[in-house]
Formats: sequence, structure tokens, C-alpha cells
Amino acid sequence: MQVTETLNEGLKRGYAITVTAAELDEKVNEKLVEAQPEVEMKGFRKGKVPMALLKKQFGPRVLGEAMQESIDGAMSKHFEESGDRPAVQPEIKMTNEDWKEGDDVEVSVSYENLPTIPDVDLKSIKLEKLVVKAEDKDVQEALSNLAENAQNFEDRKKGSKAKDGDQVVIDFLGKVDGEAFDGGAAEDYPLVLGSNSFIPGFEAQLVGAKAGDDVEVNVDFPAEYQAPNLAGKAAVFECKVKAVKAPAAAEINDELAKQFGAEDLAALTAQVSERLEAEFGGASRAVMKRKLLDELDKTVSFELPPSLVDAEAGQIAHQLWHEDNPDVEGHDHPEIEPTDEHKSLAERRVRLGLLLAELGQKNEIDVTDAEMTQAIMNQARQYPGQERQFFEFVQQNQQMQQQMRAPIFEDKVVDFIFELADVKEKTVKKAALEKAVEALEDDA
Repeated sequence: MQVTETLNEGLKRGYAITVTAAELDEKVNEKLVEAQPEVEMKGFRKGKVPMALLKKQFGPRVLGEAMQESIDGAMSKHFEESGDRPAVQPEIKMTNEDWKEGDDVEVSVSYENLPTIPDVDLKSIKLEKLVVKAEDKDVQEALSNLAENAQNFEDRKKGSKAKDGDQVVIDFLGKVDGEAFDGGAAEDYPLVLGSNSFIPGFEAQLVGAKAGDDVEVNVDFPAEYQAPNLAGKAAVFECKVKAVKAPAAAEINDELAKQFGAEDLAALTAQVSERLEAEFGGASRAVMKRKLLDELDKTVSFELPPSLVDAEAGQIAHQLWHEDNPDVEGHDHPEIEPTDEHKSLAERRVRLGLLLAELGQKNEIDVTDAEMTQAIMNQARQYPGQERQFFEFVQQNQQMQQQMRAPIFEDKVVDFIFELADVKEKTVKKAALEKAVEALEDDA
């Protein structure tokens, strides 16, 4: 087998590989000898089929396998000896297209090599960590928001008409074709108008009702309604309005705390304070991470594989185009040409991505199975009732796994750098942190 370099320009590499007919024939014979003991053929005992007959029967198929294995073996040996790491899958072409059995196999291989990434003195990187303590006013604001979410309802003045957002307490009896149906009746049912928890059109007909009113609600069950005997049917609900109640924020007290699983208000206050500081910590980390990436981008320079930059620029341009054209859901649109700005951003992303990957590899940083499982479970919660299907989908989809693994890996490498870098804490007010976060969004 002969490997000849044909291109060595920047990160671009090209090679011509020749596998001789004799080498292929030898490999075919080896594979047939290996398989011979297990081959059965009419007229011969198992393992006693003559080699000439085996070659005639199975030779063409084995020849294709031998070709592929020879080329793969040559490439593996080349990468091992040269230390090259292709940026993307190498392009392999058979150059003697008129090849026939008995000829040498000639193949061209081309790829872009990953660059040599210079070492970085991580300890010399200086970063500032913004620290925000949860102040009393922040905690009280959060408690007030909890009280609003834990909404109570209080009786309106006698004779008040129900408004959207009010709660009406009703007795109701539903009928189809004059006959009551199962599940169509209830007493003292608290219904929030505008919640869309009942059949479309039901709640709107109760707006304006007063306590003591009898209201006849006429609706049509949706065609796709879960009960087949009711799907698409017209129904009449006889409703008795027993109370009309206006929404009212809950009081900030021990009872509110218990609604949120805390023992008392003091315990809830401590939990809220802890949660706020965790949120501030997350925002502060995002700001510090951006500063770190900016510093690395300025500090480190190396040649970038054009194919990776072009692919990233195309993806950025495509994503931004869809953000500017939200009405276009599919990809049936004109070709989107990346701009210089897209290419500049792509170069930054590729440079930082390669650098972080190199740092992770050198320092044996990896994403554990437990971390992946936790990430999958967290995302599966976004699909209530379909968690198991989502979990199985991810397990069977390598690309999806990679998409989920990448940000976890990046954050682990970033945390590793934080530990080595010269980080100074700076206590600031919440407003200063919010301003820093806004600056990140403006620069995104």
C-alpha cells in the first residue's frame, strides 16, 4: 500500500492511496480462510468447502469489504503516525472509476486538519465576580409576587356582575338532546372566568351574571372531544350562580408560607432569600463567563479550518434570518448568504469552541453518564406525560445527545478555568448586575 501526499497548504491536506491488487487478493484470501470453518454448502461437509469454490461464490462481496478495510486501515495508520485530526469527515474518492477486478485501487483523500492550539496561562487571566446580596426590599417584592400567584377570591358586593377573571361558584346540569349525560353535572363548582378550563364559549356566557341568577349556557362540544358520544354535539347547561368573587392577593403570613410548602413565614422568607441569591449568582456567572470568553478570544490566536467557519456562519445567518422572519416556519426560502458580520462571529465561536475542547481534553474533563441522565430528565419535564418517550428518543439519537452534552461540557471547562483564574469578588447592588446582564443581551 502506498500513501503519497498531494496537498499540504495551511490546514488543508490531500493524499493519494494505492492499494495493490495483490494486497487486496491476500486480504480476500485471509477473510475466506477465517470464514471457511463455518461455511456450509450443498455437497460438502461444514468447513470442507474448497477455497476455489468459496472464492467464486463469496469473493466479490468479500472484495468490497477488503477494499473498505484496507482504506480505513491506511487512514487510521496515517492519523496515528501524523497526529492529524480532521476538522470534519475526510472526503474519500476512488480515482480510477473504470476499476475492474485485478486492478490496483487508487483513492484520493482530502480533509482540513485541526490546528495546533497554543497553551494558555489560565492563572494569568483576571476576572471580576459580581456579588449581590438579597436585600429586604427584594425579598418583600418576591413575597408579594408569591401572594399574587396564590390568588384568593373574595365575595363581591351583592348584585355585582361577574367580570373576566372573577370566580363564579355554580351548580350546573348539562343536557344533550334534552337528556342529561354522565359527567355533565356538579354542585358548588368554582369556575374562574377566562381560565378556558371549560368548553369553548361556556365561560363567556357567564360574564355579567350575578349571584342568584339562572343562566342557560348553549355550547357545542368540539368535534375532537374525548368522549365520542358528545363530540360535535350541541349542549345546554342549566347553571345556577351561587356566588361571584373577585380575585384578591393572599396575605403574606404563615398560611401563605404553608401553601408553598414552608413551615412558616420565616422559613418561606429564608427560602426566597436563598433563591434570589442563587438567581443573582447565576446571572453573575453568565457575566463572568462572557468576560472570560472575551479575554480568551483576545489572547489566543490560531488558524481556523475554513469548513468549520463557513458552516457556523451559515448556521448563524440562517438562525438570524428566521428570527427576523418569524412567519416562515419551514426552510422553503431563498438561499441566505452570510455577511462579514456573520463570518466574524463564526470565527469567534469556532476559535473558542476549539480552545475549550482542547482544554477539556488536556485536563480530562468529560460529561458523566449521571450528568447526561440528569440533563435529559430536566428537559423531559417539558413534555408532561411523554417523559419516557422523550428519554428513549434521546437515547437512540446520537445527534441529540451531542447537542445536550456540548453545553454541559463547555460549562465544566469554564468552571475549571474559573478555579485557576485570578477572580476578585466585587459586591454590587442588584441594579448594577441587571445592567451588566442587559449589556450581554445587547452584545448577543
